[in-house]
Amino acid sequence: MRKRRVTNAALVSAGAVLLASAAVAVAMPAGAAAAGCSVTYSVSSQWQGGFGANVAITNLGDAVTSWTLTWNYNAGQTVTQAWNTTLTQSGTAVTAKNVSYNGAIPTNGTVSFGFNGSWTGSNPDPTTFALNGVGCTGGTEPTPPPTDPPPTDPPPTGPADITVNSATKYQTVDGFGAAHSIWGSAWSTADTQTLVGMGANQLGLSIVRTGLSPESSEWATHVNSLKTAKSYGSNVKILASPWTAPAAWKTNNSRVNGGKLRTDYYDDYANHLNSYVQYMRGQGVPIDVTSVQNEPDWHPDYDSMDWSGTELRTFVRDQGTKVQNTKLMVAEAVNMNYNFTDPTLNDATARNNIGYVGGHLYGTEESGRLRPYSLAQQHNKPVWMTEWNLHAADGGGSNIWGNPANAAVWNETLDDIMRTVHKSMEANWNAYIWWYGKRYYSFIGDGESAFGTVAGAPLKRGYAFSQYAKYVRPGYQRVALSKSSKASPLEVTAYQGDGKITLVILNRSNSAVNSAVIQAPQNVSRAEHYLTSQNANAASQPTSVNGGQATINVGARSISTLVFTL
Repeated sequence: MRKRRVTNAALVSAGAVLLASAAVAVAMPAGAAAAGCSVTYSVSSQWQGGFGANVAITNLGDAVTSWTLTWNYNAGQTVTQAWNTTLTQSGTAVTAKNVSYNGAIPTNGTVSFGFNGSWTGSNPDPTTFALNGVGCTGGTEPTPPPTDPPPTDPPPTGPADITVNSATKYQTVDGFGAAHSIWGSAWSTADTQTLVGMGANQLGLSIVRTGLSPESSEWATHVNSLKTAKSYGSNVKILASPWTAPAAWKTNNSRVNGGKLRTDYYDDYANHLNSYVQYMRGQGVPIDVTSVQNEPDWHPDYDSMDWSGTELRTFVRDQGTKVQNTKLMVAEAVNMNYNFTDPTLNDATARNNIGYVGGHLYGTEESGRLRPYSLAQQHNKPVWMTEWNLHAADGGGSNIWGNPANAAVWNETLDDIMRTVHKSMEANWNAYIWWYGKRYYSFIGDGESAFGTVAGAPLKRGYAFSQYAKYVRPGYQRVALSKSSKASPLEVTAYQGDGKITLVILNRSNSAVNSAVIQAPQNVSRAEHYLTSQNANAASQPTSVNGGQATINVGARSISTLVFTL
């Protein structure tokens, strides 16, 4: 194969410096949409069977407000993943279109996008491009010699920086997810597919949390999106959480401001939960987990209901078997407060009527409970973190969320959110569920103009979360690992399942850890490395494999995933 320039840096997105391996520039005919164009196509990394490329378009004349760039491949290249563009391929023909957040090509300005691809046989650069149907033809500059030629032989086996020990096993992962809108409209089909899908620019969520309304007339609102999640995603679980019982059953006769469920309505409430589960089941949406109460210790001026731990124990002990075709969860307290779950776990009958223990992350770390819940583990009850929401980076509303390279957004995402996902996995929790999946500060944009996001478009936070969600699938089991001093800045967890070993690696330091050697428990047939940073979105990275080892570069301030196929 033809040697390419090799770089240790992560694949980059819009606005980053491109390493040019080929450049084409010509003047457009008179009367074209622009006076001239220059297209720079660069292969920034290449490995056996795969490559990463970046393309920059510079318009030398009038601004181009809506652009389409086309080219043809002359060998067996196939585009597999793209960012900052909508990229399609038909045979050898490739079409790239601008997305709204990428914007127009300003006069004498540049836009850029990137993609990953696969190849067989050879991987020559395309030499002819067309911008909005007008050809950009001309000479091709020769490929510059590589500054660091790739080795022709596998690297020698050496001491590992991270060694996976699959003989020591921890919790089984149930999934990673986000909440549907609890009140109001549903996700669109496209939104749902982006959130749960496993394809390019999809985030791979495996749990969807939805609200269980006290009014049965509202149950139909989310049927279609939940059905899409079940059918389009891979082993997606649905968690239904009630915020309140009907007002007439409560001591304050209101849906809001707390108020307790009257004891003479305990059986009605159990039937209410059961009716919801059976209704959804009849609509083709099995409800995997049903919570008894969202935040029983929080009594705001919106839907809410107050319980004590003893009252929850009594309810699930005496009424829990009435809720069929689902597993009950207790009790989603604000800060994983054991006072709301210990009574149930300590009562054999009540304990047998629940399948899961749940809690929220708010205040949990500060209270010292971001750690293993020993009583739940003793009784084999999976622990789910079912809600957290943080968006302090905007300082109360600044328009930063639509900018994929905003430093404040990335720092909060990496240092707060992804760090707590890592710590929850180390705490042997079985699931981590973020607040709304579609919101300007979340996984896909909601289009709210004040915050600069595009409705339905994946956001930086979504790509970062997908480093867990997409590659650590339900049923995988966390396994042990050890690290060398070189790898000490890295926060790493490892998982085994589906014939794979998967490592999620956080590097929150300001220095890259290059040429890190990762040792699998056995020889591997393949290694894939994906990285999200301030300038890259789940971008494929080059790896070299020898036996049971892979060598990778872990970029500074990044989260990445290494997948070994055994």
